[in-house]
Amino acid sequence: MEGEQTVELIRVQLRKQRALAGMNQDEFGKRTNYSGSTVSAVETGTRPVDLPYARRADEILETGGLFESLLHTAQQSAQPVWFMPWLKAERAARQLRYFNPMLIPGLFQTENYARAVLRFDDTRPAQEIEQQVAARLERQEILRLERPPQIVAVIDEYVLRRSDAIMAEQLAHLLRMAELPFIHLHVIPASAGLHVGLDGPLSLARLPDGTWVGHLENHLGGEAADTEEKLATLLARWECVRAIALPEDLSIALIKEVESQHGPQ
Repeated sequence: MEGEQTVELIRVQLRKQRALAGMNQDEFGKRTNYSGSTVSAVETGTRPVDLPYARRADEILETGGLFESLLHTAQQSAQPVWFMPWLKAERAARQLRYFNPMLIPGLFQTENYARAVLRFDDTRPAQEIEQQVAARLERQEILRLERPPQIVAVIDEYVLRRSDAIMAEQLAHLLRMAELPFIHLHVIPASAGLHVGLDGPLSLARLPDGTWVGHLENHLGGEAADTEEKLATLLARWECVRAIALPEDLSIALIKEVESQHGPQ
């Protein structure tokens, strides 16, 4: 089932199950801790269905996880085919390694930052963008697992210093992520100059059996790197970018310094 069809099914079933429970939109909103206008917006499609809403609806309507399950299906359908092998590896990983010389890694993006990134393609319909924003945020559920993976991310200082209205919020979120014991952030300082990581982003996942899976993205999509030769190259490049990055404490101090330059949120 295509993502759009699944999302429409969710909306239809939300309206139907709410009506069967004998609640109007305002009553349902009070029970779920949302406003009646938000309930209306979700049911008419002017506001996307997100995971917290789906879970709360399942709880109040006693639908046994129906809406959460349908939402997961819709979000998977929203992901491009070339991304699915990496998505599967990311969810199963015990260790994750990320480097991106241009953007905050997807697992740490706020909703507003993710939306801005996905709008780079100005031909995308608004509904498709919202579906992909929801799918990107859903990936972050691995951060809330009882046993999350160890995550090490290297970010270029240039990424932090982009002057943008959404960066203050994004940097504050990044610092909150850094407080989690299983997340380790490192910044390559501007003083490092040219370095091998400028060739492009890379991601690595170590699976439960000890094997590694790599992923590379470009303008046309992305590809998995799972051959011995490709993995050896990616692991070597990872070590290079990690080696020139600041230690964790200095990296956090730099992020805080840049955040302070944005002023109060």
